[in-house]
Amino acid sequence: MIELDLQCASTGAAPAAADLQRWCELALRQRSGDSELTIRLVDEEEGRELNRTWRQKDYATNVLSFPADVPDEFLDIPLLGDLVICVPVVEREAAEQGKTLDAHWAHLVIHGCLHLLGYDHIEDAEAEEMEALERQLLAELGHPDPYAEDSPETGICKDS
Repeated sequence: MIELDLQCASTGAAPAAADLQRWCELALRQRSGDSELTIRLVDEEEGRELNRTWRQKDYATNVLSFPADVPDEFLDIPLLGDLVICVPVVEREAAEQGKTLDAHWAHLVIHGCLHLLGYDHIEDAEAEEMEALERQLLAELGHPDPYAEDSPETGICKDS
């Protein structure tokens, strides 16, 4: 089971906690046992500050992933890490890309959770593996392929 700590520091519309939980559980189902993670929903000011501090990028991005660096033996439940999702960026991207908010939220939560598991998209081979898993999980939810040629989206990371 995934223990989700949801922190809402945004005035924007966010998905229901049950949806966030479902998307996390889907992305993390390959991990056995209980786990804990935090999702913090933020406005652009906090998103920009965190992105500037941790990635030296001076803009708010859609999702930031912070894998935990605490040995499991010190915790009651293994801590996966934190996701920070910038609500206004998600809303803007969904509109610009012609996607439903539900599909874009699901994609970003899954994408962030996969980062917490160690997936990355810096190298082409890593990106292909991660995107294939994202496609599979989103298809299970009934959402279209966000990386399809006819999709208005060319990827979810502005600077990848």
